[in-house]
Formats: sequence, structure tokens, C-alpha cells
Amino acid sequence: MAKQQAADQGDQIEIELSEEMAEGTYSNLAIISHSQSEFVIDFVRLMPNVPKAKVKSRVIITPDHALRLMNALQDNIAKYEENYGPINEGGGPSGFQFPTNYNGPIGEA
Repeated sequence: MAKQQAADQGDQIEIELSEEMAEGTYSNLAIISHSQSEFVIDFVRLMPNVPKAKVKSRVIITPDHALRLMNALQDNIAKYEENYGPINEGGGPSGFQFPTNYNGPIGEA
């Protein structure tokens, strides 16, 4: 199990990351909703020729944590673009639209 140190208001806390969690879960779509007291982020995986997408992970955070997450993402995106250049919003060539239906050939095993 990996351990990481994080600063929390001047104090050090120990964060454990299990091997299973460290592998991560692939997601190519995030759906965000909110109420007065929380933000819900559903991470979804869309697969080619599968009419139903599955939520692979759901994260529920408070509005102040959502704001901190947004700021951290903006900071990291700026650093990424500084090193690698601008990110195309569609993830590919200019004008690319995110696919909701892959319409590719159906594979068989």
C-alpha cells in the first residue's frame, strides 16, 4: 500500500493508496449535478456499440471542495498546456465532436 503526505491547514496527514485504487478507473464522460449542500460527479465509461453506459464511480463533495477542485484543475490544466501546448476541447483535431455513438464495426470474440 502506497502512502503519500498531504498538507492540511499546516498539519501533515498520511493518505493511504491501495494497489487496487492506484490502478484507477477509466472514464470518458463526467456528469455533474448539485443541490444546495453537495456536488455529485458521476464518472461514466462509454463503449463502442454498447447502447448503455455505466457509471464507474460517483464522488460526492461539498460546494467548498467543488470550488477547490475546480481551482486545482484549472491550475493543473494551465501547467499541462505550458508544457504540452493547448488542449483541444474535443480531445482530437480541431472541430472534433465528442462521440455519443461510436458507429464502428461490432467486434466478435
